[in-house]
Amino acid sequence: MAWVRTLRVKDLRNIQDETVELGPGLNVFCGRNAQGKTSLLEAVGLVARGRSFRTEDAPSLIRRGAGALLAGAEAGEDEGMSALEVELQPGRRAFRVDGRDVLPREYHGRLEVVVYSTERLRVARGSMRDRRQYLDRSAGALWPSYRRDAREFERVLAQRNAALEGRGRDEGAWTERLVDCGARLRQRRAAYAARLSEALGTGFRPSGEAYAVRVPAAGSSEQEAREALAAELGALRPRERAAGRSLAGPHRDGVELLVDGRDVAEGASAGQARSLLLALALATLRVYREETGRSAVALLDDLDSELDEERAGALCADVARAGQALVTSAHPGWARSLRPLGRIYQVAAGAVRGA
Repeated sequence: MAWVRTLRVKDLRNIQDETVELGPGLNVFCGRNAQGKTSLLEAVGLVARGRSFRTEDAPSLIRRGAGALLAGAEAGEDEGMSALEVELQPGRRAFRVDGRDVLPREYHGRLEVVVYSTERLRVARGSMRDRRQYLDRSAGALWPSYRRDAREFERVLAQRNAALEGRGRDEGAWTERLVDCGARLRQRRAAYAARLSEALGTGFRPSGEAYAVRVPAAGSSEQEAREALAAELGALRPRERAAGRSLAGPHRDGVELLVDGRDVAEGASAGQARSLLLALALATLRVYREETGRSAVALLDDLDSELDEERAGALCADVARAGQALVTSAHPGWARSLRPLGRIYQVAAGAVRGA
């Protein structure tokens, strides 16, 4: 089981300098709003992925008056812990393993997290780009080859767009490359969406709704997927040349998040959207565990605001039995009721102490 044993946070939002010893199961951070509870989860996400799950504006994470932030952890499997560290400065991001500076590709994959947070409502309510990124990043955590395929597609897409914009002679060659890379990425994304939908079908359903993830059919074979994408590009070529960019491919595909057969953006309530996101986080945890044999760290923010206390407590117990879970709550009574399941921490004004 992969878990975080020690977390250190320095100059992240309102946290000046805190070190927290965590347990392998359930860890609950309790406190009033705006005290730093979610920032602790955000720090674990930074250690795992090098980016925040709350914002793309990295400089805004740095505590006012500080020049940089640091998020570090002793993390890994019981038999092999590593010191992982991410340092952010305006315009610069550094990754370290056991005190040694490393490139991002050497750093990523040492710790994985799955997040439930209301900040991630943009996955349900935001753009298709947010949804595509959610799938691609989750699948990339499972399969490094998926991450490489996604990076290669982005590289080829940029080259083809440059050729379209400049009317370059090499447009045809880059189109062939885009067809190959795009077809492969489409197939892999569709396969991952199917895995998630399978897990959603037998997973968390608080009010009996049916949840699913659906992407465009990619074809029964890679050759069929290539032919379909080539046909799309051929039909759009005049418009692409006028626009100077590629108008078909995985970067333009839709991702449907369904509640009882309807996309969550089409009239679902805020409660249904949050329940779908929680169900999706739990399905992601399950698929990761089934595929890798390891547990990702579950980061569950403000869980008891979505579920009644009894159901939220049962879900915490289930998740913690399978791996490490970090949970936040503004309700001290509910947090205390979880003491038999793990550790409880009090968070106030960016400071953390055992409760």
